[in-house]
Amino acid sequence: MVWSMYDESLYAERALRAGAMGYINKQQANEKMIDAIRTILGGELFLSKELSAKMLHCVIAGKESVATSPVELLSDRELETFRLIGQGMTTKEIASAMSLSPKTIETYRARIKEKLELDDMASLTREATQWVLENG
Repeated sequence: MVWSMYDESLYAERALRAGAMGYINKQQANEKMIDAIRTILGGELFLSKELSAKMLHCVIAGKESVATSPVELLSDRELETFRLIGQGMTTKEIASAMSLSPKTIETYRARIKEKLELDDMASLTREATQWVLENG
């Protein structure tokens, strides 16, 4: 069970793919938490009605993911890199924080630019900063 401050629209699907049995936002009522725990202990997944409907729609439509924005298409490592860029960290700082080489971070930056259809690093930094301000 993942109990997070982050919006489920971006993180819930990632958490489920990583093995979580449920996802609940910290802003939801305590009754939801109790329901979630009971549901998971009963061997079922716990998702909000909105996310359940969204995922079911994707299954019916034959889509792999419920992604609705280009940022949601980023891999977990690319998303982490994107978030750290938005927090103002340099390539070297990001590499250190993620225990990776600066070259790997540069590769992630290039992939992010491609996936988000951004032309240059300034655009990437601007988008990442805006995303962090909106999403935490």
